[in-house]
Amino acid sequence: MDIADDETIGSEEQAEREREEYVDFDSLKEKVRHFVRERDWEKYHNPKDIAISIAVEAGELLEIFQWMQPDELAKVKDNEQVVEKIRGELADVINHCISLANNLDLDIPTLVVDKLKKAEKKYPKEQFMGVWQKPEG
Repeated sequence: MDIADDETIGSEEQAEREREEYVDFDSLKEKVRHFVRERDWEKYHNPKDIAISIAVEAGELLEIFQWMQPDELAKVKDNEQVVEKIRGELADVINHCISLANNLDLDIPTLVVDKLKKAEKKYPKEQFMGVWQKPEG
């Protein structure tokens, strides 16, 4: 077997691992719920404190971008260290959002779709294509 075959196998194994790690949304909700339960954190996870945690983690995400100049912002995707920090903070925000939804028995896919429907009415594409302006009323 030559090096090219080894690289192909590595890529195939990596792709298979990525497929195995794929998690549907219901499973993701359960993973977050399980993580909290395993640590006996449910007693600390009330809506107020989870909402505060979302804001704190969102602040940490914002901090990554604070003071970045336009030229730096244009290259963010090319900076592996910055992208890794973003991934971590974004995951924290999302995990807390899922935890809040779990706590309040909210179905995230449904509430996201419902909100998109409202936004479609508020911002019709014919009127808002490529521009943003505050809707009247």
